[in-house]
Amino acid sequence: MFGFVKNRQSNINPKEAEAIKLLAREFLGYTDDDLKKALETGELVEVSYE
Repeated sequence: MFGFVKNRQSNINPKEAEAIKLLAREFLGYTDDDLKKALETGELVEVSYE
C-alpha cells in the first residue's frame, strides 16, 4: 500500500478505493505499540523520502 494525493492518481477503481479505505481504517487504529511490533516483525516497512 502506498499513499498519494488523490489528484495525482485518477485510475483507482471502486474496488481498489474500498480496499484502501479498509486498510487506512486498520492502520489508523494502531497504537504506538502495534506500530512498533508491526515494524519489528516486518509487517510494515517504513519508507522515507526526501
